Amino acid sequence: MNHPTIRKRLFLAIAASSLVLATGGTAFAQEYPAKPVRLVSPYAPGGSTGVVARILAKKFQDQTGISMVVENRPGAASNIGSDHVAKSTPDGYTLLMGTSSLAINPALYRTMSFDPIKDLTPVVPLITAPNVLAVDASLPVRSVKELIDYARANPGKLNYGSSGNGATNHMAMEMLKTMAGLQITHIPFKGGGEALSALLGGQIQLMFNPASTLQQHHNTGKLRMLAVTSEKRVDGLAVPTVAETLPGFESSVWFGLFAPAGTPAAVVQRVSAEMNKALRDKEVLDVLNTAGMVALGGSPDTMKTMLQKDTVRWGPVVKASGATVD
Repeated sequence: MNHPTIRKRLFLAIAASSLVLATGGTAFAQEYPAKPVRLVSPYAPGGSTGVVARILAKKFQDQTGISMVVENRPGAASNIGSDHVAKSTPDGYTLLMGTSSLAINPALYRTMSFDPIKDLTPVVPLITAPNVLAVDASLPVRSVKELIDYARANPGKLNYGSSGNGATNHMAMEMLKTMAGLQITHIPFKGGGEALSALLGGQIQLMFNPASTLQQHHNTGKLRMLAVTSEKRVDGLAVPTVAETLPGFESSVWFGLFAPAGTPAAVVQRVSAEMNKALRDKEVLDVLNTAGMVALGGSPDTMKTMLQKDTVRWGPVVKASGATVD
């Protein structure tokens, strides 16, 4: 038997197999998307998450010819929908519209069924949406400084509302309380809409909420918008930042796209590229601007860094608030 010949044939067979595997992987990435993609929104329909999800899903379909179907899976401060995606097949056909809650929940919940950093693959940062600090119009304050002075002079007499324990507007107010040394009582509601109704009805005196939900009531004098939570002032909002009174304060909400851990890198890059393209579209930008949102865009690594940094940042705030969920 000619052993060199056998070795040569074996080498060629291995090389051919490797080539098939390599081209097969490339073909898979090139063919994606070949069927409808599910985009899981972990909140109830009608909120800002749904607005972002639907406009981007439409653009994804326009750009690829493949439909992206938005599926709402609300509950447990986004954990139910996020867990579903984390445990889905990592093929790029089930994606998550994640928010800042992914960074808050690990410190808020005593136990979680998934790890946002280990079990999800970041795809692209999508938008940032600052909250606005609003007060009851009857409250005798017209600035963050006046609010702080009033709260210090009346410890424990003010109530603020949030859309629930651990929600971003809950954590924003806890950050404000900690930085300014205030005693203000938290009243959690089942959603931002209920909290806003309580503010308009005089049951609470202040809250953080998206500008899109507050602007009309500010214009009619039913409440007063004092400041925005972003690092810089926002075009279209005639209010300063909280940071202009409390340097270092920043509490904008971000939205980002995630896939299950183990999703092929080529697929992640394809989705990221399509979403970055969508975020440059004028129709998308007009919708976001109207809602007081700012388009981000960027790489999977950018989204990964945002999640990691915010997980570290929000941990102490959650602990200081004393909020926990079983």
